[in-house]
Amino acid sequence: MKSQNKYRKFQLQQKNIEALERENTRFKRVYSEYENMSNELWNLENSNDEPVPDDFINAMILQTSYLEDEIEDWLIQFNDQKAEIKH
Repeated sequence: MKSQNKYRKFQLQQKNIEALERENTRFKRVYSEYENMSNELWNLENSNDEPVPDDFINAMILQTSYLEDEIEDWLIQFNDQKAEIKH
């Protein structure tokens, strides 16, 4: 049984992500890159193929975390805007 992809941390906010993707092409590119990198990272860590150097995996983890931070910032701003509209 394969383990769940631990890099897909935004699954619970999918509606907000879809709304942001419709509104902001830059967000859409960043999120798409995040999905690609997190999928590739998960595949590398769970593969039975030839091992990949730790430095390469660590660099991918670092880049993925930068993308996560940027996505989180967008989601916070998006949620703040939604809260302001309700008031």
